[in-house]
Amino acid sequence: MKLKYLTAIAFTAMALNSCDEETGKIGASITNTSDNLIMSAEHFDVLTNSYLPDSVYSYSEECYLGLIIDPETNTYVKSGFMAQFNMMEETHLPQKNMIMSMEDGEIIADSCAIILYFDHTETFGDSLAAMKLRVSELDKPIEDGVHYSNFDPEALGYLRDDGLKHYQSYSMANMNWSDSLRNSLSGFYYLRISLNEPYTAKDGNTYKNYGTYVLRNYYNHPEYFKNSYAFIHNVCPGFYFENCDGVGLMSYFNQVDLRIYYRYKDEDLESDFVSFLGTSSTQEVLQTITVMNDKESLKNLASDSECTFLKSPAGIFTEVTLPIDDIKQMHANDSLLSATVSFNRLNNVEEVNNYTFDAPPYVLLIEKDSINVFFEKGRNYNNRYAFYTSLSKNAYSFSGNSDISNLIVKMYNAKQEGLKNDPDWVAHHPNWNKAMLIPVYPITATTTTSTSLTTSTTSTTPVLIANEMGLTSTRLIRGTKENPIKIRVVFAKFND
Repeated sequence: MKLKYLTAIAFTAMALNSCDEETGKIGASITNTSDNLIMSAEHFDVLTNSYLPDSVYSYSEECYLGLIIDPETNTYVKSGFMAQFNMMEETHLPQKNMIMSMEDGEIIADSCAIILYFDHTETFGDSLAAMKLRVSELDKPIEDGVHYSNFDPEALGYLRDDGLKHYQSYSMANMNWSDSLRNSLSGFYYLRISLNEPYTAKDGNTYKNYGTYVLRNYYNHPEYFKNSYAFIHNVCPGFYFENCDGVGLMSYFNQVDLRIYYRYKDEDLESDFVSFLGTSSTQEVLQTITVMNDKESLKNLASDSECTFLKSPAGIFTEVTLPIDDIKQMHANDSLLSATVSFNRLNNVEEVNNYTFDAPPYVLLIEKDSINVFFEKGRNYNNRYAFYTSLSKNAYSFSGNSDISNLIVKMYNAKQEGLKNDPDWVAHHPNWNKAMLIPVYPITATTTTSTSLTTSTTSTTPVLIANEMGLTSTRLIRGTKENPIKIRVVFAKFND
């Protein structure tokens, strides 16, 4: 009976988290006299430090390309990405004898291009900055597995030495477009990379262009096109995109498209193209991001004794040391109903302008030793060891549905179980009471709308959490022994 009451009352603890009223007599108003539940709330000290990750897991629907100067460190931040292309199983080309363009009895492509689609509203920097990118053909597929932001395809021998390489200048504004075209795109722009130069494949054969190489493989080896895996391993292992000149722009791309154009012999039919999408929509198709930061400058930021940082991409996390022993040992016979904590922002040191990074809109608080598995396995927050919240009222608050009481209990129980078999368990598990605050990006969110007589409320829930790969930065109040951050814990017990 008492366990049932505690379970029900746990749901009411959220209301207590935002109140300062006395909690000692609340139990009498919730349960009957015989149970006489006593509730209390206490504050405990939380310590925080800045932490520099070597790298972050780079799977993301976010793709960034460019080079900018970080206004906080006055050093460069560079992002590039690798994309493979998705061969849709329902993709079919017309019969070979229906294609008009032929050369020496073999089909040729009229043209071929890679198209990068980017969102102007999510791009950072100067839209007029003159940039130049290099597109390099991969020598072999980058297989599905663990890929972090320091993954360098060139240094690891993934780029084909004598393969396709294309250089192209661009700017976000693209002044070559008419105003009417620019306005019609409503903030979404594209960059067209022509692949119409003669292409020599690994077998030594030379084709009119890269599209011709792909088309001839389609008709001569249809087995290479039965699915994405076959296409990647036999025809197109992918391309690497990197900035090679220019500074001042970081472009956000949300899709990469390989298009091959052809014409029909029948004049009544329009010209057509076959499209291969470079997205992370299937397990066979990878999209990885490479980030270059100045580690020494980040180290200098992290050493600031007045604050901690949240900085992306692959920049700085905030390490949180939780007072697990203090909470549990002082209330060994009490039930822990809720634990709430907020990490408050500090004002920017630099003047806010168009080149100041925004604060991360979303963060994850997660057990320090669970970070790698969480991102590598593509998991979502679960309110057991991983907790998700957004920036609100200049703070990242974990309360209500995201209170961290489950994490405290989990850490304490892990220690107790570990000590049963290993008296030096704490020394062997130095991160047992540590969590990490990490900038993240919610992927493929689902939206739920609830409607009452007077209001309509819409909530969005991510189905997958990825590391934030965009440019964000903020300072947080640091929790020290002299001035700790406070965690508020609500307990309950029966007065027997």
